[in-house]
Amino acid sequence: MNAQVDARVRELVAYAYQHAPAMRQLLDGAGVTPADIQTAADLAKIPVTSKDRLVEIHQANPPFGGFLTVPIEDLPRIYISPGPIYDPQPLSDDPEALLAPFRYVGFAKGDRVLNTFMYHLTPAGLLMDEALRYCGATVIPTGPGNTELQLMMMQALNVTGYVGQPSYLMTLLDKAPQMGIPKEAVTIKKALFSAEPYTPAQRARFEGEYGMKTTSAFGTADLGIIGYTMDGVTGFCMMPHVYVQVCDPETGLLVEDGQAGELVVTTFNKSYPLIRFGTGDLGALAAQPDAACGGNQQLLGLFGRSGDAIKVRGMFLHPNQIMAAMARLPQVKHAQAVIGRVDNRDTLTLNVELHPEHAGTDVDEPARNLVQAMARLRVDEVVVVEAGVIDPTQRMVRDARKWE
Repeated sequence: MNAQVDARVRELVAYAYQHAPAMRQLLDGAGVTPADIQTAADLAKIPVTSKDRLVEIHQANPPFGGFLTVPIEDLPRIYISPGPIYDPQPLSDDPEALLAPFRYVGFAKGDRVLNTFMYHLTPAGLLMDEALRYCGATVIPTGPGNTELQLMMMQALNVTGYVGQPSYLMTLLDKAPQMGIPKEAVTIKKALFSAEPYTPAQRARFEGEYGMKTTSAFGTADLGIIGYTMDGVTGFCMMPHVYVQVCDPETGLLVEDGQAGELVVTTFNKSYPLIRFGTGDLGALAAQPDAACGGNQQLLGLFGRSGDAIKVRGMFLHPNQIMAAMARLPQVKHAQAVIGRVDNRDTLTLNVELHPEHAGTDVDEPARNLVQAMARLRVDEVVVVEAGVIDPTQRMVRDARKWE
């Protein structure tokens, strides 16, 4: 297996150097040639490209920063992620290789699946849709919200599957009895989750009380699904289209297996080769992957974020999005977004301190609208706080959630 990965790494780096100007520039800047990369371990010679650095590269050479190696007219779709970064979606060389988490849950012909991810701007909705259809399932593209309607569809169409955030499935199950749907009448038996942590309490309810087969997938807009959970396996089994390293967030140097560090991912996607991409997520790799992972790497767990961005309702919220929004409100002196969690739902509170000359000004509606426009996230509450409550030297986006 190691020899196979080494060969794929050599081929990828040589191809990217020849066809992706951004990768050639990154290697030349580090004094590294493709001949220097003979094994996966040699990838450590290439500097880590952080999300913030990727944004800078894209902005300096729009629209794709010099990473795209296929004609833009060959792209079926283009998405946007915070930064902003325009994420190309090239055709997959091997669609079947990307179906592992869907096959694990058992999605197949005859299943009817609620897809509660958004279909616009971000790739989650269509990524799930395409994978489910490859498996033979019938997709019901509901998107988020409209809980009563989704439950009505579940009953009328005998829905057997669900993809989305686990908290929203909790919401559906909580609402069902109010609509006269008893537990035994819930038809969903297969579920794939993503975009937020999947807690033990949720799993106990879905699998124990409702008899579902479930998995939780971890991924990014830049890379797609990176890994997924399996029963009896600690953490995540990694997908075959990525190679993961764990590095010191400050130095980029590799840490020992089992130790926590930033997840640095190389994708074997030649159309958009991101090599040594720093995800900003903290985790640890198993020295000896579980046999259930089929020879792929095993991520022992996710331990938070190394950067300032925080995932809220499946979307990353960056401090620069809050800064950009507040820059349009001259009444605001300082601002801080606080992420909470109530009844299985993320909440977003925006604390603002006003300049003294604007004391008493109502900034509620414009603040909500500006943050939603910049971050595509709804603000639950705007709170005007006294001077000194917000420390401008501290995080502009603070995560106050407590996970079980």
